[in-house]
Amino acid sequence: MIAVVLALARRALRNALRRPQLLAPLVIFPTLFLAINTGGMDRTTELPGFPEVRGFLDFQLAAAMTQSLLLGGVSAGIGVALEIEGGFFDRLVAAPIPRVAIVLGRILAGAVIAFFQVLWFLVLGLLFGAHVAGGVPGALLVLLIGVVAGTGFAALGVVLALRAKNASTVQGIFPLIFVVLFVSSAFFPRDLLSHPADWVAEYNPLSYIADGMRDPIISAVSAAPVLEGLAAAAGLAALAIAAAVASLRGRLREA
Repeated sequence: MIAVVLALARRALRNALRRPQLLAPLVIFPTLFLAINTGGMDRTTELPGFPEVRGFLDFQLAAAMTQSLLLGGVSAGIGVALEIEGGFFDRLVAAPIPRVAIVLGRILAGAVIAFFQVLWFLVLGLLFGAHVAGGVPGALLVLLIGVVAGTGFAALGVVLALRAKNASTVQGIFPLIFVVLFVSSAFFPRDLLSHPADWVAEYNPLSYIADGMRDPIISAVSAAPVLEGLAAAAGLAALAIAAAVASLRGRLREA
C-alpha cells in the first residue's frame, strides 16, 4: 500500500510540474490579491477593533495562503478528472493494486504541494517586510496547519473529480471558492464584518483555518486560535478523505 501510494504521489507531482498552467495560478492569483489588498487597504489597520499588527501585510498573509490552498484543491481535482478522461484512471482500477491507493496518492501529492505553497508566502512575506511574531516555532505551526488544510482541500478536489468525471466541471467550481472565502475572516477580522457575513464567518471552517495560521504571524503563539485552526483543518481533512474513498467505491460500483 505505502509503496503504491508513494509511487502515485510521485507521478502526480511530476505531472503537476509538467503542467505549469495548473500550478501557476496557485501562487500567481493569491500573490496578486495580496499585493493589491496590502497596497490599497493598509490603513484599515487603524480601524477600531482591528487586531494589533505591524502592518496589513502580516494580517493578509494567512488570507493569501488560504486562497492558494483552496486553488490547490481545485488543481488536484482537475488532475484527477484529466486522468479519468484520458483513461489512466481505468488502467489503475484494472491494475493489481489497493484501490484506495489511487486517491491517497493524489491526496499525498496535494499535501506536498501545500507545503511549498505555504512556504512560498512565508518567504515572500518576510522578503517584503512581514514579521512572524511567533518566530521559528510559529512558522512551523503555520506550515503544519497549512499542510493539513491543503490535504483536506486536495481530497475535496478528488471528490469533485470522481463525482463530476470531467475537468471542465471541476474547473467551474473556481468562482465558488471566492464566495466561500470572502464570507470568512480570512481577508478581514470577523468582529468588523457586517451582518450576516459575520454570522456566516463564525461557522465557516475557513475562518478558523485562516485565523490559526494568522495568529503565529501577528502575535506570540496563542493556544486557542492555533488549536482551533488545526482542529478545523484536521476535521476537514478527515471528512474529505473519507468522502474521497467513498466516492471511489461508488465509482467502482458504477463501473
